[in-house]
Amino acid sequence: MTATAGSIGKADPAGTVKAGQSVASRITERLSGGLVRAVLIVVGLFWLVPTIGLFISSLRAPQDMSASGWWTVFTEPSQLTVDSYQKLLENSDITHSLVNTVLITVPATVLVVVVGALAGYAFAWMEFPGRDWWFLGVVSLLVVPVQVALIPIAELFGRIGLFGTILGVILFHTGFGLPFAVFLLRNFFAEIPRELLEAARLDGAGELRLFARVVMPLGGPAIASLGIFQFLWVWNDMLVALVFTKSGTQPITVALQTQVRQFGNNIDVLAPGAFISMVIPLAVFFAFQRQFVSGVMAGAVK
Repeated sequence: MTATAGSIGKADPAGTVKAGQSVASRITERLSGGLVRAVLIVVGLFWLVPTIGLFISSLRAPQDMSASGWWTVFTEPSQLTVDSYQKLLENSDITHSLVNTVLITVPATVLVVVVGALAGYAFAWMEFPGRDWWFLGVVSLLVVPVQVALIPIAELFGRIGLFGTILGVILFHTGFGLPFAVFLLRNFFAEIPRELLEAARLDGAGELRLFARVVMPLGGPAIASLGIFQFLWVWNDMLVALVFTKSGTQPITVALQTQVRQFGNNIDVLAPGAFISMVIPLAVFFAFQRQFVSGVMAGAVK
Protein backbone atom coordinates (compact mmCIF):
# COMPACT_ATOMS: atom_id res chain seq x y z
CA MET A 1 0.00 0.00 0.00
CA THR A 2 1.41 3.37 -0.96
CA ALA A 3 0.80 6.71 0.68
CA THR A 4 -0.31 9.70 -1.29
CA ALA A 5 2.03 12.61 -1.72
CA GLY A 6 -0.24 14.92 0.25
CA SER A 7 -0.15 12.67 3.31
CA ILE A 8 3.61 12.90 3.79
CA GLY A 9 4.55 15.13 6.72
CA LYS A 10 0.96 15.52 7.93
CA ALA A 11 -0.48 14.44 11.25
CA ASP A 12 -2.76 11.48 11.61
CA PRO A 13 -6.48 12.04 12.32
CA ALA A 14 -5.79 12.14 16.07
CA GLY A 15 -3.21 14.84 15.53
CA THR A 16 -0.61 13.14 17.71
CA VAL A 17 1.87 11.42 15.36
CA LYS A 18 3.85 13.43 12.85
CA ALA A 19 6.28 12.20 10.21
CA GLY A 20 9.90 12.60 11.18
CA GLN A 21 9.07 12.91 14.86
CA SER A 22 11.21 10.90 17.28
CA VAL A 23 9.76 8.51 19.81
CA ALA A 24 11.05 10.69 22.66
CA SER A 25 9.32 13.79 21.33
CA ARG A 26 6.05 11.86 20.91
CA ILE A 27 6.23 10.63 24.51
CA THR A 28 7.02 14.16 25.71
CA GLU A 29 4.01 15.60 23.89
CA ARG A 30 1.68 12.99 25.33
CA LEU A 31 3.00 13.43 28.86
CA SER A 32 2.91 17.22 28.67
CA GLY A 33 -0.70 17.19 27.47
CA GLY A 34 -1.73 14.75 30.18
CA LEU A 35 0.19 16.71 32.79
CA VAL A 36 -1.52 19.95 31.86
CA ARG A 37 -4.95 18.34 32.09
CA ALA A 38 -4.08 16.79 35.45
CA VAL A 39 -2.88 20.12 36.83
CA LEU A 40 -6.04 21.86 35.62
CA ILE A 41 -8.21 19.21 37.24
CA VAL A 42 -6.35 19.54 40.54
CA VAL A 43 -6.61 23.35 40.45
CA GLY A 44 -10.33 23.09 39.68
CA LEU A 45 -10.90 20.72 42.59
CA PHE A 46 -9.02 23.00 44.99
CA TRP A 47 -11.05 25.95 43.67
CA LEU A 48 -14.29 24.09 44.45
CA VAL A 49 -13.29 23.00 47.97
CA PRO A 50 -14.66 26.15 49.73
CA THR A 51 -17.94 25.88 47.81
CA ILE A 52 -18.30 22.19 48.64
CA GLY A 53 -17.41 22.84 52.27
CA LEU A 54 -19.96 25.65 52.55
CA PHE A 55 -22.68 23.51 50.97
CA ILE A 56 -21.99 20.58 53.30
CA SER A 57 -21.87 22.91 56.31
CA SER A 58 -25.27 24.30 55.37
CA LEU A 59 -26.65 20.75 55.60
CA ARG A 60 -25.25 20.04 59.09
CA ALA A 61 -26.66 20.82 62.52
CA PRO A 62 -24.97 23.58 64.58
CA GLN A 63 -23.75 21.11 67.20
CA ASP A 64 -22.12 18.98 64.53
CA MET A 65 -20.38 22.00 63.02
CA SER A 66 -19.01 23.07 66.38
CA ALA A 67 -17.84 19.53 67.17
CA SER A 68 -16.03 18.57 63.95
CA GLY A 69 -15.12 19.70 60.45
CA TRP A 70 -17.41 19.45 57.45
CA TRP A 71 -15.33 16.63 55.91
CA THR A 72 -16.48 14.22 58.64
CA VAL A 73 -19.80 13.97 56.83
CA PHE A 74 -18.22 11.51 54.40
CA THR A 75 -17.82 9.01 57.25
CA GLU A 76 -21.03 10.04 59.06
CA PRO A 77 -23.63 10.90 56.41
CA SER A 78 -26.35 10.88 59.07
CA GLN A 79 -25.27 14.44 59.93
CA LEU A 80 -26.95 15.77 56.78
CA THR A 81 -30.21 17.62 57.38
CA VAL A 82 -32.26 20.39 55.81
CA ASP A 83 -33.27 21.99 59.11
CA SER A 84 -30.92 24.92 58.50
CA TYR A 85 -32.72 25.82 55.28
CA GLN A 86 -36.06 25.63 57.08
CA LYS A 87 -34.78 28.05 59.71
CA LEU A 88 -33.46 30.29 56.93
CA LEU A 89 -36.91 30.51 55.34
CA GLU A 90 -38.31 31.41 58.75
CA ASN A 91 -35.78 34.25 59.17
CA SER A 92 -37.59 37.30 57.78
CA ASP A 93 -34.43 39.44 57.70
CA ILE A 94 -32.60 37.03 55.39
CA THR A 95 -35.53 36.33 53.08
CA HIS A 96 -36.42 40.02 52.80
CA SER A 97 -32.81 40.92 52.07
CA LEU A 98 -32.69 38.28 49.34
CA VAL A 99 -35.70 39.90 47.70
CA ASN A 100 -34.01 43.29 48.03
CA THR A 101 -30.91 41.90 46.32
CA VAL A 102 -33.00 40.79 43.34
CA LEU A 103 -34.79 44.16 43.24
CA ILE A 104 -31.43 45.94 43.15
CA THR A 105 -29.45 43.64 40.87
CA VAL A 106 -31.93 43.04 38.05
CA PRO A 107 -32.83 46.71 37.34
CA ALA A 108 -29.21 47.83 37.72
CA THR A 109 -28.11 45.19 35.21
CA VAL A 110 -30.91 45.87 32.71
CA LEU A 111 -30.41 49.64 32.82
CA VAL A 112 -26.67 49.37 32.28
CA VAL A 113 -27.11 46.97 29.35
CA VAL A 114 -29.87 48.98 27.63
CA VAL A 115 -28.42 52.46 28.13
CA GLY A 116 -24.87 51.23 27.46
CA ALA A 117 -25.97 49.58 24.21
CA LEU A 118 -27.79 52.70 23.01
CA ALA A 119 -24.86 54.94 23.88
CA GLY A 120 -22.35 52.51 22.39
CA TYR A 121 -24.26 52.45 19.10
CA ALA A 122 -24.48 56.24 19.05
CA PHE A 123 -20.75 56.66 19.67
CA ALA A 124 -19.91 54.03 17.06
CA TRP A 125 -22.18 54.90 14.11
CA MET A 126 -23.98 58.21 14.65
CA GLU A 127 -22.51 61.61 13.82
CA PHE A 128 -23.06 64.45 16.28
CA PRO A 129 -20.96 67.44 17.43
CA GLY A 130 -18.16 66.54 19.84
CA ARG A 131 -18.74 62.79 19.57
CA ASP A 132 -15.13 61.81 20.13
CA TRP A 133 -14.72 64.27 23.00
CA TRP A 134 -17.86 63.00 24.68
CA PHE A 135 -16.63 59.43 24.33
CA LEU A 136 -13.26 60.39 25.76
CA GLY A 137 -15.03 61.96 28.73
CA VAL A 138 -17.05 58.79 29.33
CA VAL A 139 -13.95 56.61 29.12
CA SER A 140 -12.12 58.88 31.58
CA LEU A 141 -14.78 58.04 34.18
CA LEU A 142 -13.41 54.48 34.28
CA VAL A 143 -10.51 55.67 36.44
CA VAL A 144 -12.77 57.27 39.08
CA PRO A 145 -12.84 54.96 42.14
CA VAL A 146 -16.15 54.22 43.80
CA GLN A 147 -14.85 55.31 47.21
CA VAL A 148 -14.35 58.89 46.01
CA ALA A 149 -18.03 59.31 45.13
CA LEU A 150 -19.61 57.67 48.18
CA ILE A 151 -19.85 60.72 50.43
CA PRO A 152 -20.82 63.34 47.78
CA ILE A 153 -23.51 61.13 46.27
CA ALA A 154 -24.77 60.13 49.72
CA GLU A 155 -25.22 63.83 50.54
CA LEU A 156 -26.95 64.42 47.21
CA PHE A 157 -29.29 61.47 47.71
CA GLY A 158 -30.05 62.71 51.23
CA ARG A 159 -31.15 66.09 49.87
CA ILE A 160 -33.45 64.64 47.21
CA GLY A 161 -34.84 61.84 49.38
CA LEU A 162 -33.14 58.84 47.74
CA PHE A 163 -30.76 57.93 50.56
CA GLY A 164 -31.60 54.58 52.12
CA THR A 165 -33.86 53.54 49.26
CA ILE A 166 -33.50 50.73 46.73
CA LEU A 167 -33.82 53.25 43.90
CA GLY A 168 -30.78 55.13 45.18
CA VAL A 169 -28.63 51.97 45.17
CA ILE A 170 -29.85 51.11 41.65
CA LEU A 171 -28.95 54.57 40.36
CA PHE A 172 -25.49 54.42 41.96
CA HIS A 173 -24.68 51.04 40.43
CA THR A 174 -26.07 52.14 37.08
CA GLY A 175 -24.00 55.31 37.04
CA PHE A 176 -20.77 53.52 37.84
CA GLY A 177 -21.48 50.64 35.50
CA LEU A 178 -22.22 52.76 32.43
CA PRO A 179 -18.67 53.96 31.58
CA PHE A 180 -17.39 50.40 31.19
CA ALA A 181 -20.56 49.37 29.35
CA VAL A 182 -20.27 52.22 26.84
CA PHE A 183 -16.57 51.58 26.32
CA LEU A 184 -17.05 47.84 25.77
CA LEU A 185 -20.09 48.00 23.51
CA ARG A 186 -18.89 50.96 21.45
CA ASN A 187 -15.70 49.12 20.54
CA PHE A 188 -17.66 45.98 19.72
CA PHE A 189 -20.29 47.77 17.62
CA ALA A 190 -17.59 49.69 15.72
CA GLU A 191 -16.35 46.39 14.26
CA ILE A 192 -19.67 45.69 12.53
CA PRO A 193 -19.18 45.99 8.74
CA ARG A 194 -20.37 49.37 7.49
CA GLU A 195 -21.77 47.74 4.35
CA LEU A 196 -24.22 45.76 6.45
CA LEU A 197 -25.60 48.89 8.07
CA GLU A 198 -25.73 50.78 4.79
CA ALA A 199 -27.69 47.93 3.20
CA ALA A 200 -30.23 48.08 6.03
CA ARG A 201 -30.55 51.86 5.60
CA LEU A 202 -31.14 51.43 1.87
CA ASP A 203 -33.98 49.06 2.73
CA GLY A 204 -35.61 51.87 4.69
CA ALA A 205 -34.54 50.97 8.23
CA GLY A 206 -34.35 53.88 10.64
CA GLU A 207 -31.82 54.19 13.43
CA LEU A 208 -33.98 52.52 16.07
CA ARG A 209 -34.98 49.67 13.77
CA LEU A 210 -31.37 49.30 12.64
CA PHE A 211 -30.27 49.14 16.25
CA ALA A 212 -32.92 46.60 17.26
CA ARG A 213 -32.85 44.33 14.19
CA VAL A 214 -29.18 44.40 13.16
CA VAL A 215 -26.87 45.75 15.86
CA MET A 216 -28.40 44.06 18.91
CA PRO A 217 -28.42 40.51 17.42
CA LEU A 218 -24.83 40.89 16.23
CA GLY A 219 -23.77 42.29 19.60
CA GLY A 220 -25.40 39.50 21.59
CA PRO A 221 -22.15 37.93 22.88
CA ALA A 222 -20.75 41.28 24.04
CA ILE A 223 -24.06 42.24 25.66
CA ALA A 224 -24.23 38.87 27.45
CA SER A 225 -20.67 39.34 28.74
CA LEU A 226 -21.51 42.83 29.99
CA GLY A 227 -24.68 41.58 31.66
CA ILE A 228 -22.79 38.83 33.50
CA PHE A 229 -20.11 41.24 34.72
CA GLN A 230 -22.67 43.78 35.92
CA PHE A 231 -24.87 41.17 37.58
CA LEU A 232 -21.97 39.63 39.51
CA TRP A 233 -20.63 43.02 40.56
CA VAL A 234 -23.96 44.30 41.88
CA TRP A 235 -25.02 41.01 43.48
CA ASN A 236 -21.76 40.64 45.43
CA ASP A 237 -21.45 44.33 46.34
CA MET A 238 -21.25 45.18 50.01
CA LEU A 239 -19.54 48.58 50.19
CA VAL A 240 -22.21 50.56 48.35
CA ALA A 241 -24.99 48.67 50.14
CA LEU A 242 -23.48 49.44 53.56
CA VAL A 243 -23.46 53.17 52.78
CA PHE A 244 -26.73 53.64 50.90
CA THR A 245 -29.17 51.17 52.49
CA LYS A 246 -31.09 51.03 55.73
CA SER A 247 -32.49 48.12 57.71
CA GLY A 248 -35.47 47.62 55.39
CA THR A 249 -33.55 47.90 52.12
CA GLN A 250 -30.40 45.91 52.85
CA PRO A 251 -29.30 43.24 50.34
CA ILE A 252 -28.19 39.75 51.32
CA THR A 253 -24.52 40.69 51.72
CA VAL A 254 -25.27 43.30 54.39
CA ALA A 255 -27.90 41.11 56.06
CA LEU A 256 -25.41 38.26 56.47
CA GLN A 257 -22.82 40.66 57.86
CA THR A 258 -25.41 41.94 60.34
CA GLN A 259 -26.18 38.38 61.43
CA VAL A 260 -22.49 37.80 62.13
CA ARG A 261 -22.26 40.98 64.18
CA GLN A 262 -25.42 40.42 66.19
CA PHE A 263 -25.53 36.62 66.46
CA GLY A 264 -22.02 35.23 66.25
CA ASN A 265 -23.17 31.65 66.81
CA ASN A 266 -26.08 31.77 64.36
CA ILE A 267 -24.22 29.49 61.95
CA ASP A 268 -27.34 27.50 61.10
CA VAL A 269 -28.66 30.59 59.30
CA LEU A 270 -25.38 31.99 58.04
CA ALA A 271 -24.20 28.86 56.23
CA PRO A 272 -27.31 28.28 54.06
CA GLY A 273 -27.71 32.03 53.53
CA ALA A 274 -24.14 32.38 52.32
CA PHE A 275 -24.50 29.36 50.04
CA ILE A 276 -27.70 30.69 48.45
CA SER A 277 -26.05 34.09 48.02
CA MET A 278 -23.17 32.42 46.20
CA VAL A 279 -24.98 29.80 44.14
CA ILE A 280 -27.39 32.23 42.42
CA PRO A 281 -24.68 34.24 40.60
CA LEU A 282 -22.91 30.97 39.79
CA ALA A 283 -26.10 29.69 38.18
CA VAL A 284 -26.40 32.90 36.16
CA PHE A 285 -22.82 32.60 34.97
CA PHE A 286 -23.14 28.98 33.90
CA ALA A 287 -26.48 29.70 32.21
CA PHE A 288 -24.84 32.32 29.98
CA GLN A 289 -21.40 30.72 29.82
CA ARG A 290 -21.56 30.06 26.07
CA GLN A 291 -22.48 33.67 25.27
CA PHE A 292 -19.81 34.92 27.66
CA VAL A 293 -17.08 32.86 26.00
CA SER A 294 -18.30 33.93 22.54
CA GLY A 295 -18.11 37.57 23.56
CA VAL A 296 -14.61 37.23 24.98
CA MET A 297 -13.35 35.34 21.92
CA ALA A 298 -14.97 37.81 19.55
CA GLY A 299 -13.31 40.69 21.34
CA ALA A 300 -9.97 38.90 21.23
CA VAL A 301 -10.23 38.24 17.48
CA LYS A 302 -11.31 41.77 16.68
